[in-house]
Amino acid sequence: MGTSCRETHFANSSKAKKAANAKVGAPPLKWKEHWFEHDLTVTRTFYDNNAAVYYDDNMSRDVIWPNKVISNAWAYVKSTYGNFGDSTRLYVIFHKVVNGKLGGGHPASYFDGSHDYRNVIDCGLDDWTNPSGQQIGMPIHEIGHIVCGASHGVKGSPSDALWGDSKFMEIFIYDVYLHIGYESEAAKVFREMQNKYDTFPRANTQWFKNWFYPIYNQHGKAAVLNKYFELLAKYYPKKNGNEFDHDLNWGEFVHFWSGAAGVNLKEQATAAFGWNNKTEAQFVAAQKAFPQILY
Repeated sequence: MGTSCRETHFANSSKAKKAANAKVGAPPLKWKEHWFEHDLTVTRTFYDNNAAVYYDDNMSRDVIWPNKVISNAWAYVKSTYGNFGDSTRLYVIFHKVVNGKLGGGHPASYFDGSHDYRNVIDCGLDDWTNPSGQQIGMPIHEIGHIVCGASHGVKGSPSDALWGDSKFMEIFIYDVYLHIGYESEAAKVFREMQNKYDTFPRANTQWFKNWFYPIYNQHGKAAVLNKYFELLAKYYPKKNGNEFDHDLNWGEFVHFWSGAAGVNLKEQATAAFGWNNKTEAQFVAAQKAFPQILY
């Protein structure tokens, strides 16, 4: 169909009327990027109550799978982790990488003026033909960063200092896939994680296999993931009212996850990450500092 601009929405349905009357109104047809090296004007190609999808001029308008996938994913995230500011929608920008430009992904949340205080994911690949592998994984990964950094009304991700960029995303992506009809992609993630090793916090750590999946599988699935962020938002120190003040240490990390799971996870943490005198001291201190976290 070429690269001419085309928008998809529910023009003649009750869903369209609800979207048009939503608190934030209809999303803009055009949006001028003004962050990092991004300076393109992108065009809205789809919207509903959950998502507004934008393409740059290099994106084929024949690629329509993101519409349903992103809408369903964001609807699931809101139902699981709560609201993210006043906006009902996730704003999603897709770039086709040309000459090596605008590749990769990044998120922004409703806290961020840099992206006009919208919940945003911005993703670039050289191929967006099929919802599999990296093509579906990248946008879901970036949604996960919004969950980590803006859930329950608090800005920041104090866990990033420990789990880095991608460790929570592995279980997050797995769970989202299961709830948006992509069980086969979830199975791929599960198989891949059985032989996935990291060097932190020690050599040959298997975050998914030995930490996240056992907690997820035994203590409530997505509910335990949300509970962790809920407890952090409620009890972990903040500055300026709604921004986390500092990063977690390992003892605090295990304490808050134990609270989310409702059981003491020291044994699980020892198997997954190792345990030493410093971690023990941090864990005991965390139990004293945050007695509201029960298990």
